[in-house]
Amino acid sequence: MAFKSKIKWVALFVLTLSLGSLTVHLSLTKFSSMNLVQYSAKEALSHDFPYIGSPVGRNKRLWGAVRSLESLQPYANPRNGYPGKTSNGFIYAKIFGGFEKIRSSICDLVTISRLLNATLVIPEIQESTRSKGISYKFKSFSYLYDEEQFIASLKNDVNIIKSLPEYFKSARRRSEFPTFKPKSSASPNYYVKEILPSLKKAKVVGLIIMDGGCLQPILPPILSEFQRLRCRVAFHALQFRPEIQILGLRMVERLRAWGQPFLAYHPGLVRDTLAYHGCAELFQDVHTELIQYRREQMIKQGIVNDELSVESHIRRENGSCPLMPEEVGLLLRAMGYPSNTIIYVAGSQTFGGQRLLIPLRAMFANVVDRTSLCSKTELSDLVGPETPPSPDVFKMPNPKSEEQLKEEWNRAGPRPRPLPPPPDRPVYQHEKEGWYAWITENDKEPNPSPMDLRMQAHRLLWDALDYIVSVEADAFFPCFHSDGSRWPDFSGLVIGQRLYERASSRTYRPDRKKIAELFNVIRDDMYHPKRNWILSAREHLNRSLSEEGLIRQSLLSKPTSFLSHPIPECSCRISSVEITKPIKGKDGRILFGGEPECPKWMQSARAEKARTNETEPAEDENDVAEKARTNETEPAEDENDVPEQLEPDVISSLTSLIDHDEEWDPND
Repeated sequence: MAFKSKIKWVALFVLTLSLGSLTVHLSLTKFSSMNLVQYSAKEALSHDFPYIGSPVGRNKRLWGAVRSLESLQPYANPRNGYPGKTSNGFIYAKIFGGFEKIRSSICDLVTISRLLNATLVIPEIQESTRSKGISYKFKSFSYLYDEEQFIASLKNDVNIIKSLPEYFKSARRRSEFPTFKPKSSASPNYYVKEILPSLKKAKVVGLIIMDGGCLQPILPPILSEFQRLRCRVAFHALQFRPEIQILGLRMVERLRAWGQPFLAYHPGLVRDTLAYHGCAELFQDVHTELIQYRREQMIKQGIVNDELSVESHIRRENGSCPLMPEEVGLLLRAMGYPSNTIIYVAGSQTFGGQRLLIPLRAMFANVVDRTSLCSKTELSDLVGPETPPSPDVFKMPNPKSEEQLKEEWNRAGPRPRPLPPPPDRPVYQHEKEGWYAWITENDKEPNPSPMDLRMQAHRLLWDALDYIVSVEADAFFPCFHSDGSRWPDFSGLVIGQRLYERASSRTYRPDRKKIAELFNVIRDDMYHPKRNWILSAREHLNRSLSEEGLIRQSLLSKPTSFLSHPIPECSCRISSVEITKPIKGKDGRILFGGEPECPKWMQSARAEKARTNETEPAEDENDVAEKARTNETEPAEDENDVPEQLEPDVISSLTSLIDHDEEWDPND
C-alpha cells in the first residue's frame, strides 16, 4: 500500500509540473506574439542602406548620364504656321485594348481630329466602362486620365468636349451615324478621302479602334506639325488623374528615400505577344498550352500567318522572344551592378508567375514592386468604392430520384460492373482563381467572368503606377521592346517618354539577337562567365545607351509606334554643342541628328543647371572601393569611353577571344 501511495504522489507531482510548464509556455507565446511584425520589403531595405534620407554619391559608370545625348532637349511646340481651328463635325470613338493601346490610340485620335478639323468627344475606354464593375465615381476616361487637364492642354489645337450635344445623342442610340474601323497603319489620305466626306455630310462619325492606333506612325515631312501634336498629347496633355499621380510620385519618393539610385525593369512577358512570336517552348506545363491556344486563335483570326508549332529556341536566337529574368540578372551583374541594387519590377501582370523572377531575386536581394511599396489601403483607395462581387459558392448537384438511379442502373451494361465514380467534392476558391484553370477541363477558353473584367480595369491603374516609376527611374531596362509586332508595347512608351524628357538618362536598348548569341557561348555555365564575355556584354549594353542604340530604335520601333522614338520631330539641340550630322535610313528618313537649335530661353536654363551640377557630390565610399577592386583586374570603362570607330560586330570575334582566355587571363 505504501508503495502504491508513493507512485500516486509522484504521478501527481509530474502532472502538476506539466501543467505549470504548459501555462508558462502559453504565457510566453502570447507575450512574444505582441511584438511580431509582418515582413516588409521597405523596412528590409534599411539593412542594406543605412543612409536613410540623405542622398549619397553614385557610381557614374552605372548611373551617370550619357554625355553624348545631353544636348538633346524636349521641344514639341509648333514651329511653322499653324492654321486656326474650325469644325466640320464631331468624332466619337471607342478604344479597345490595354494600357499601351489606349495611350497610343488617344494620341492618334487627337491628331486625326486636327487633320479633319473636327471636334473630338472624350473617347470611351472600353476596359473601364461601368459594365466592367468599376467604381461609380469614375467614367471610362476619367478612371485613368484627368479630363480637365486633357481639354485645357489642347485648347489651342483641338476642340474637345465631354459628350455629344443632346440632339445628337438620340440619333447615336439609333445608330444613324456612320461608323468606321480604321487600321493602325491607316494613312492621312484614308481619312481625307474616306471619312471627311461622311463627316461633312452626317456631322458625326464614330471610330472603333482595336489595334492600338488608327494612324500610321511615320508621316510625311510636310505633316511634321502633326507629329509634334502627338508629342504634346502624350507627354503633356495625357496626365493621370491626381490620385494616381500622387501615389506614383509617393512610390518614387519611397524608392529614393534610401539614398540610392534605383533601376526599373519591365519583363514584357505578355501572353498575346508571346503567342504572336511563338515563344511557347520557353515556358513549362500549363503556360505552354495557354500560349499555343492563343496562337491558334490568332491564326484563325488572320493575325498570325504562320504555323502553329514553331521552334521557340530558334525564334529566341532571332531576337523574337523576350529576355528571361535570369538572363537580365546576369547582364546587370556583368555591367557591375552590386547585389544590393534596388530593382523595381514594372508590369501589372507577368505571364508565368513569380517563379520566373526567382533567379533575379537570388542575384539581387532588393527586388520590389508596387505591392511591396504600397499598402493594401492605398491601392484600394486608388480603385475607389466598388460593389462587392457576387459570391461564387460551390453548389452540390441536385440529388437524383429513384427512377433516374434505376434507369442509370439498367443502362450501365453487362455485369460485373465497375465501381461507381467517387462523389463530387467541393471546388474551393483557390482552385478557381487565376486565368489558367480552364485548360485542364475544357478545350475552349471561357468568357471572362465579371471579376475578371474588373481585374482588367484594375490593371490599367497598376500599369499607370508602373509607368510613372519607370519614367522617373535612374535607369530602365526593357526585356521585350521593338518586338516587330504591330502593337505598341509598355517598354516602348517608357523609352519614348524618357528619350523626350531626358535623352541622356540611362535607358538600355539591348539587341536581343546579339544577347542570345552571347548567352549561347556560356549556356552550359552561365553563372561563371569568363572575363571576355563580361567585357563583350558590357560593351554591347553601353553601345545601346548611345547613338547606336537610338539609331537601331528608330529603325525597329518608330515604324510601329511614333511615341517610342519621338525624335528628331519633338526635340532640339543646344547650340553650344557641335551639331551632329543627320544620319538617314534607306528610305531617306532621318534616324538621328538634324534637330533644330533650341530657343535661347532653353539654353540659358540648361547653363544654369550645368553650374548647379558642378557642385555634385563625389562617389560614395562603397562605389569607390568597388571600383578600386574592379580596377585591379580590368581597366575602367565608361559608356563614353568606347572608341568612336568600333568593330561592326563584336559577337563574331567572341569565340576566338575566348579560345585565348587560358593564355592570358589569370582568373580562369
